[in-house]
Amino acid sequence: MNENSESVNGFKFLPPKLSAWIKTFIPDCFTGEIPFHKLSKPLSQARIAMVTSAGISLKSDTPFDMEREKTEPEWGDPTYRVIPRGTVAADISVNHMHINPSYILEDINVMLPLKRMEEFEKDGLVGELAPSSYSFYGFQWKSLDFLETAIRPMIGQMKKEGTDAALLTPA
Repeated sequence: MNENSESVNGFKFLPPKLSAWIKTFIPDCFTGEIPFHKLSKPLSQARIAMVTSAGISLKSDTPFDMEREKTEPEWGDPTYRVIPRGTVAADISVNHMHINPSYILEDINVMLPLKRMEEFEKDGLVGELAPSSYSFYGFQWKSLDFLETAIRPMIGQMKKEGTDAALLTPA
């Protein structure tokens, strides 16, 4: 780790039994420390992207594939969708078999707080909300394909847009 990195205990606030159960899956897909990198600038100057695992897409996008999961219960759609800044509930669909989408469809800010981030930008708490935010289908049970088909392209787009940090809102 470099001088701007620290170790993060991702299990600190979980109940011990849940933490132990989750850890039984980790050796199959990850070894090592999870790096934490401090922002290189104050949050009030940073460009922030939002990322959610809620399966949100624009109505004009192809919906996340829930039909395949119905026949292959351990499969989850490994793709992602771009959610432009300014998107509101009327613009979206939510396709996710593991969450109730009704609150998100009523107010997208329940899961992807774009409006709140714009308010933080206006108040000077963050530098600015990035032009693009992202959504993926959060049920990625036993496949690492998701890292190549969704995570790597999202990171590439964030870099092109000069994003300094991403805020994940897990579903």
